[in-house]
Amino acid sequence: MAFLTLYTIGHRPPKWVREGFADYAKRLPPAWALELVELKAEPRSSDSAAERERARARECERLRARIPSGSRLVALDERGAAWTTETLATKLAAWRDAARPVSFVIGGPDGFTDAFRRDAEELWQLSRLTLPHALVRVIVAEALYRAWSLLAGHPYHRAGATE
Repeated sequence: MAFLTLYTIGHRPPKWVREGFADYAKRLPPAWALELVELKAEPRSSDSAAERERARARECERLRARIPSGSRLVALDERGAAWTTETLATKLAAWRDAARPVSFVIGGPDGFTDAFRRDAEELWQLSRLTLPHALVRVIVAEALYRAWSLLAGHPYHRAGATE
């Protein structure tokens, strides 16, 4: 099992998304391996609130079934806390030291159920903007790589650098 896994509802993103995610994931050293697990979105036959809720519940159930027991659950959610790179790096170091894999989760088009959110140990808000789910994959991979680079003293992250 990888230390870091990104679970996402949605598959077959555009080529640039696959390439962007792969580029940042391969930059991480093996001990910090980042894997991607894609699950298909539930079909939605209408735009009714009841249909969206049923689909959201099914997607969350399928995510729960795939996420390994004992891993730290971090849900990407608009209600979450906004983290700086330094905050993410501090969290990653603590999670590494706890020797517990981390499961980052991107929900489907209608997000997560309240129960799924409550079960998450962390809710992480990437931006106050609404972002396309495919783009979020690339942003998460880059953020994880940047946080690792900060921990490793790698020059990729230049926090506090002056011109």
